[in-house]
Amino acid sequence: MSQYAGLAGAGANAALCDLRSDTLTRPDTGMMRAIQAAELGDDVYGEDPQVNRLEAVLAERLGKEAALFLPSGTMSNLAGLLAHCQRGEEIILGAGYHVYAYEAAGASVLGGISLCPVPVRDDGALDPEVIAGAVKADDSHLAVSRLLSLENTHNGLAVPLADMAAAAAAGRTAGLAVHLDGARFFNATVALGCSEAALAGLMDTVSICLSKGLGTPAGSVLAGPADLIAKARRWRKMLGGGMRQAGVLAAAALYALEHNVARLAQDHDRAAELADVLRGLGAGEVSLATNMVFFTPKEGRNDALRMHLASEGVVIGGGSSGAIRMVLHKDVDNGALDRAVQGLKSFYG
Repeated sequence: MSQYAGLAGAGANAALCDLRSDTLTRPDTGMMRAIQAAELGDDVYGEDPQVNRLEAVLAERLGKEAALFLPSGTMSNLAGLLAHCQRGEEIILGAGYHVYAYEAAGASVLGGISLCPVPVRDDGALDPEVIAGAVKADDSHLAVSRLLSLENTHNGLAVPLADMAAAAAAGRTAGLAVHLDGARFFNATVALGCSEAALAGLMDTVSICLSKGLGTPAGSVLAGPADLIAKARRWRKMLGGGMRQAGVLAAAALYALEHNVARLAQDHDRAAELADVLRGLGAGEVSLATNMVFFTPKEGRNDALRMHLASEGVVIGGGSSGAIRMVLHKDVDNGALDRAVQGLKSFYG
């Protein structure tokens, strides 16, 4: 089932607690002030000071030569993949990773790049042996293996640095470059207790989304070597991602980097609290991963639970069966979480 099932049409504006995704956050007062005060220019001309600062700040924090601001995580990943690969070349990646499963095969459709999916372990990592086994021989009948694309977090799971390093090493031994889809990069570093440069340093390029746990309205950043980022900048233009006074978004991102990274630990703690409540109710299978709780109700009561919680002002996603993903984020404070807990208890009481 798609992780986006049941996300639309839930009346989010009326919700008192919306657990569908951490993309639903809205700028707070401080972020709105930063947006309003932003000094603006034309980013396509390279003249927006906020965008230039954001790119420089993230490049430095990640230990990379350069960075590029893009409208979305999908475009950031795509521009990175297109910068790495030529037509007829191949990307090895996890079968459940977002780039393969939820980005509409953009690298193949727009870049003529083959996607080679391999199994993902239960802990979100790729086995080095599996990576090595997927690399193609130098044979004119086969695609040219060029890039390994990893993910962290994966379904909320923070993959340990040792596993990331082992996967990256397997790719590099086979002559591959390494890209990281770090949509929730900062959730991973906070959960792992590692520096941002420690995780980013294992990769050639890193894509980081700013509109999930960090709470900005839109935008992602691709960081890596200067020559690859220059190629990605050209791809951004061709993909329609060149924006003008984009500093209104970059100002929000700079504010988020200063104020909203460390607080991700609060989302992780609240997710753990919610998972404990669900386990205590004995109402189904529960798993926890950073800011995400996956709950599979017994007897397929998904729809009934969703309707009951909606009547209590709590919105959840998911389909009519299987696991429901509940995502904690900065707009779910202790009061909102209490409302969700009370709704669950009254349903299962």
